[in-house]
Amino acid sequence: MDGDTTTIHITKALSSSMIVELIEKYPNLSQITCSPSVYGRTSKTYIDALEQLDIDVEKKYNWGAKSKSNGAEFEVQKLSDEGLSAREISERLDITLNRVYYLLRKSKADFDNRKRKYDHSEVIALKDGGLSAKEISDKLDIPLRTVYYILNKK
Repeated sequence: MDGDTTTIHITKALSSSMIVELIEKYPNLSQITCSPSVYGRTSKTYIDALEQLDIDVEKKYNWGAKSKSNGAEFEVQKLSDEGLSAREISERLDITLNRVYYLLRKSKADFDNRKRKYDHSEVIALKDGGLSAKEISDKLDIPLRTVYYILNKK
């Protein structure tokens, strides 16, 4: 017997024998929760009888797996904002690299911390300064195709 329990969750429709068993097993019972489908299959008579005994029967959704992140997405987001790469975040938090990318996607983070061969902001600044793609290519010693790629990237 578990005398301290006040709330239980059931997965089968209530019956008269089940109600008696629950009351005997849990004398301090004040609330029974169940899924909407179980609630729909339970007789209104049983629900009314339990309410007279001051036991509430409520629908409760317990669907799907519980989140395993334990607040890790906030930590991942913070480290990302500090400029750490996904691999560095993975090593620091001791979670897999795929998990880091998943948590960043889930938080809809603007993650762009990868190291680039060429400085994109400098190429864009020169273009805004009025230089042509060929002039930027010559000045920074970057292939012309790469300059066009950087400038056309959305």
